[in-house]
Parts: sequence; structure tokens; C-alpha cells
Amino acid sequence: MNDPLPGLVGFATALREAGVPAGPQRVQAYLDAVRRVDVADVGQLYWAGRVTLCADPDDLPRYDDAFAQWFTAEPPPKPATVSREKRARMAAMSGEDRQGGDTQVESEELRVAATDAELLRQRDLAELTAAERRHLRELLAVLKPVPPTRKSLRQKPAKTGALDPGRTLRRMLAGGGEPVRLAHRRKSTRPRKTVLLLDVSGSMSPYADSLLRFAHVVVRRAPGSVEVFTLGTRLTRVSRQLRQRDPERAMLAAGAAVPDFAGGTRLGETLRVFLDRWGQRGIARRAVVTIFSDGWERGDPSLLGEQLARLRRLAHAVFWVNPHAGRDGYAPVQSGIAAALPHIDRLLAGHSLATLERLLVEIRDA
Repeated sequence: MNDPLPGLVGFATALREAGVPAGPQRVQAYLDAVRRVDVADVGQLYWAGRVTLCADPDDLPRYDDAFAQWFTAEPPPKPATVSREKRARMAAMSGEDRQGGDTQVESEELRVAATDAELLRQRDLAELTAAERRHLRELLAVLKPVPPTRKSLRQKPAKTGALDPGRTLRRMLAGGGEPVRLAHRRKSTRPRKTVLLLDVSGSMSPYADSLLRFAHVVVRRAPGSVEVFTLGTRLTRVSRQLRQRDPERAMLAAGAAVPDFAGGTRLGETLRVFLDRWGQRGIARRAVVTIFSDGWERGDPSLLGEQLARLRRLAHAVFWVNPHAGRDGYAPVQSGIAAALPHIDRLLAGHSLATLERLLVEIRDA
């Protein structure tokens, strides 16, 4: 029987050439794992390599491709052929004795991963590959939006501030009539309403998924004070769908609720519907409203200007986020943007994760 060792080492070399950081320690763990499984069973051979040679979720597609090419077999659909105990032992092997040279390899991998994340934060959301979109979802999940606040009519105890006569008097009574210690109070704060209006028309479709996921993060941070609507040929409220904890379920629910994905754009008409049905009745009053759109308006631009003027009189602040505004040489000449500029507080870029993070700061400080 032929020695399988050269073939296994060759597979590890092919993995490194495909971009999987299979260092010497992982290759040794792979060989030790192979000794404990049936080499003739493709399923066991597949999982022996997957749990020992792959260090990151992004490595899995590369591993699957290399395995299929090297062993001329499709990757098994599920790990049913390998027992849980064997997989646990094989996974433990990949973490044994990480001293010496392997420590340097791991730290090198961490530095590369950090650099990749920083580069991804600057990339245009419309140009990401499938693997980069999966990584973007992980980066979005760790965002910590701070909702804007406003002063409340209610007051709360404080160390300094205006004198609190009631609490001071109660302390005097408890102390025999002597003003032992003065009590103070100040106005408390409460979350300010935030409204996100997302353009899901055809020209915005490359950004729609990422912006909806961004909105899901904002909603989950303050579900009681954030409202989300989509704009296209009609207005759709998706706040309830985006309040679900699981992002994938939230995306499916929002997609099922929005009937006009990648359709036309009637910003003026949809804004009028929003103001008549929701905004005028309270959602937009003293709120921070952010419109995500590239400004391509198929309707009457003057109607859009009129509705934005109405919105500006109701809202605390109005931001317009245009994915194209971050590109060199951009000029706000689209009919919708030109009509909107006199009635908004700021025109912001929104083409990358970094610009969305800056938007969160603008909303917080509004």
C-alpha cells in the first residue's frame, strides 16, 4: 500500500498556496488527526483537515475548493461521519504547544487579520466580494451605537445643581430641624427619537443589504426610540421586523415586508406619505432623521423640496447620507440632492463602514 504522507503534506502545501495559513504546527496536528480516522472514508478525512488546518471562517471556502481539487471529491455536507469525541480531540491538537515559532505565526496572522479589517472598513460597500460581505456582517455586529438624548422635564437627584427643596426639607426633619446637608437636583435625559429612511430603489440596490443590516444594529441598540422605513415607489415601515435579535431572520422578515426592492424612486411622494401618516403625528417631532439615498428622483423635485421643508420644521436634525458623496470629484447635481440641500443639516458620505461609523457619531452628537 502506498504511503499517504506525501499526498497529505502536498495537500497542506496546496492550502497555503490558496491562502490558508496552515503552519507547521497545524500540519502536524492534521497528520496526528489522520492517524486516528479511516483514511479511506472521505468524510472523516475532510473533517480531520477542516478542524485542524482552518483558523478562520474565511478559510473554509478555500479549504473546500482545495479539498475538492486535491482529492477529487465534493466536501461532505455535514459532520455525521466523524464522532463528536474524535472532532474534539482533533480540534484540541491544533491548540497544543503554541510556543516557539508557532506563536510568531499566530501573532502574524492576528496582525494580518487586523489589517484586513481596517482595509475593509474603507472599502466601498457596493464592491465587496461574498467573503468580504460575511466579514462586514461580523464588524457590523460589534458596533455600539450611542443613541442621541434630550433633556427631560423630569428631574433626578444630583451632587450639584439647583437646590431640591423637598428632599432638603425631609433631611432637616430627619435631623431634628437642622439643615445638615443640602440636596440638589438636575434635569434627567431621555433617548431622542431616531428615524432612518432607506432608499431601496434600483440605483441603491448594491447598498441596500448593508444599510438594512446597519439599521438593524441601530434598532437593536435602542428598540424603543428608533424607527426605520424604506423608500422606493412606496413607503414601508420595517421597524418591527428589524427588532428581531437574529440578524438573518430580521433581514428575511424585512425583505418579505418590502414589495418594491430595486424598483423606481419617488422620494417626494414617499416622504409626503411618511409625514402625513407618521411624521406629523409624532415620529418625526424633535427626532434625528437620516435619509439614505443617492438622490435620483423620478418624480417632481419641487415636491421633494416641499416635503423636506416640512420635515425640517418638525425634526431636531435632518441628515442626508449619499453613498456617492465620498468619491473624488462628486458634485451634488442630481435633481433630488439639489432640491434637498437647502433643507438638510448635513450631506454625508455613506459608502463604507468607516463613513457609517462617523454617521453614528453625528447622530449621537445631534
